[in-house]
Amino acid sequence: MSEFLLHDEPVTQVYLDANATTPVLPCIADVVSHTMQICFGNPSSPHITGIQAKHLLEQTRQKARTVIGANSGDILFTSGATEGIQTAVVSTLINAKKNLIKNPVLLYGATEHKAVPNTLKHWNSVLEINAQVLAIPVDSNGILDLDFIAKHINNALMICTMAVNNETGVYQDLNAIERTIRSRNNDVSWMVDCVQALGKQALTLSDTTIDYAPFSGHKLYAPKGIGFLYIREGSAYTPFIAGGGQESGMRSGTENLPGIAGLNKLFSMLLDKSERTFKSADVLNAYRSQLQSAIVDTFGDITFNHDFTCSVPTTLNFAVNDLTSKEVIDLFDAAGIRVSGGSACSTGASTSFVLDAMGASKWQSENAIRLSFGPAATKEDIDHACTRIRALKVILQANCLIVSDSTTPQQEVCALGLTQFRHLGACSWLYVSDNKQAVIIDPIIELIPRFEKIANTQNLFIKGVLNTHMHQERSSAITLLSSVLADRILKADVDELGWPINEQHIALGQDVLEKITTPGHSQDSVSYILKNAKSNMSYCFCGDLILPAGLGNTSLIGGDAKKMAESILKLDAQLNDTSVICSGHDYQQCFAMNWAVQQAQTPLLNALITRGIDTDEFAVKKQSYDAVKQVNSTQLCGYVNALPEIETQQLSFNDAKKMLKASNTYLIDTREPYEHDANNVAQLFNTDDDKTLNIPLSRMANAIVEEQLSKSKHYILLCRSGNRSKVAATNLIQLGYKKVYNLSGGLALSH
Repeated sequence: MSEFLLHDEPVTQVYLDANATTPVLPCIADVVSHTMQICFGNPSSPHITGIQAKHLLEQTRQKARTVIGANSGDILFTSGATEGIQTAVVSTLINAKKNLIKNPVLLYGATEHKAVPNTLKHWNSVLEINAQVLAIPVDSNGILDLDFIAKHINNALMICTMAVNNETGVYQDLNAIERTIRSRNNDVSWMVDCVQALGKQALTLSDTTIDYAPFSGHKLYAPKGIGFLYIREGSAYTPFIAGGGQESGMRSGTENLPGIAGLNKLFSMLLDKSERTFKSADVLNAYRSQLQSAIVDTFGDITFNHDFTCSVPTTLNFAVNDLTSKEVIDLFDAAGIRVSGGSACSTGASTSFVLDAMGASKWQSENAIRLSFGPAATKEDIDHACTRIRALKVILQANCLIVSDSTTPQQEVCALGLTQFRHLGACSWLYVSDNKQAVIIDPIIELIPRFEKIANTQNLFIKGVLNTHMHQERSSAITLLSSVLADRILKADVDELGWPINEQHIALGQDVLEKITTPGHSQDSVSYILKNAKSNMSYCFCGDLILPAGLGNTSLIGGDAKKMAESILKLDAQLNDTSVICSGHDYQQCFAMNWAVQQAQTPLLNALITRGIDTDEFAVKKQSYDAVKQVNSTQLCGYVNALPEIETQQLSFNDAKKMLKASNTYLIDTREPYEHDANNVAQLFNTDDDKTLNIPLSRMANAIVEEQLSKSKHYILLCRSGNRSKVAATNLIQLGYKKVYNLSGGLALSH
């Protein structure tokens, strides 16, 4: 296993994403390897080697019958569950062409794996069945609505349900579903996705009227690329893969004998009563309780997204109420603990469609964490996992991610200067002076708990909670945040944007924050310029008037392109080339953009400032541009140009280690501090601690203004995957730092 570092101690990876895939058990891997090298015959060959292979294949088929309780019907070896689903759907729909139902429907559970509805919709269209595809609702526990099934089953060509859900572990009452279906319709085709049930629930498919049941080997310690499909005797069948006639003509193509051999060993283990590898339900429930306690002890305020009484014990789906799923997963990953957000197949989705169907809150759905382990997990595995999870508590406390329950918490000094906080592309900014006076600009409601923790644990005095304008796409958070921070905020009468009435500026230690009216994106838009006492640089908090590589939208209510032009010229008089632009949205994760780069990347802005066009010409061009964008895309708070392609030199792990031997070469870890704290990057690269800087993207603007970086030095940027660090490297190159490199593949490929 790969080794990771928490503080300075090497630890092995803790894998808690078994619902996505499992490692191949050593004994199964041995069988697979043996089959590849020794028992490698083609089952269709007539000689002894082929006969031996055929025997193995048929022996595995018979064991599969015993494991799933299928005395009759066919067992068809496939490449995995997705092929099994295709086969079942295509067989059903081709047979349905003979059906005379006037208004046919195809039913599937609303929480099914996306492979099911996507397959139904695809073949329904391709085969021109033209049935209505309907999702069967579920209740708050994820249980299918039997009344809905009863209402539509008479017109159904096919109904697809699942035994166990891959995101929540919720299991369905298949007997109750069967009674509902068959009391009304004996002819409808019924498929049950049994992928997550194998090895976790007893199956007796011959005692049911289930027509098709797909299975996948890699979800239960067998190799990827092998699965099987149960087909009830008499159910419709059309070969999905035609060709040489293997599998008795039901599925052509030379059989994956090594994969089938792996299933053979797996089935033998499941059937052997003396085998101790797979744990009982009672043991697995005890494991889940242990993990539940470790999660609650570590994170505190937790919402579990499913009822444990109606879900298999190997899955825990939860949300940390004040942390995003990205923060939790990044922290876990940095510490060598592997979990996922919802389904591995839904990565990139903003919410979990499973939890949405269950009626979970938006926060739960957006920030769900799925922790899953396999039924072969050992007590030592679970004990180690719980220890590793609990070890994260001190890191969470030190970075103000949770409130310490200790009377002497070991918390780090608050990050002085500027920090950016992002939520779904929107930005909030926190500036803290040397004497811990602070302002919060453009606060986002979802981030209020974070600001509350930071202010309270670091004893900040809040001089202002400010908006740059009343944001059109979200409710103002300043009143709520001001209330939450009532004991820490300056008592003063303020206007609707939070600025103290009759005050010309806000003093923050030796720094000064000034307000400038800058309408254009909206009538009430203002900008705040923070003049830093340490340097000639300054920050400009311009809301959505100016965005990285773009300008604010003037087609929203209160927008005015002519006034925008006048406001830009007013700002230009106050800024210099090195002034850092801090916008209300950062759609492209630019993080640090100065006024010179902003002009270079925004042609219309540059033309106005260089007097290539006047304010009237600007207004005409901007109005036309916004009108086109509004038609061709969703209405955003601003439209940005595609960032220029900048070639960033990529380094391998070994090349980076060699470069770091030079005295003028440094590492920059662009991950957040809580990720950085979870493993010792300097030790990993065999370099000195003082040559490793932690400058996350959220602190990049501050690093530029505070002159933490030198344009004469070499910097190797890294993150978990190489993506965040590549963004940061690109930004630094644009800002004039030319000796910048990116660690290709990030820490993921450095072990």
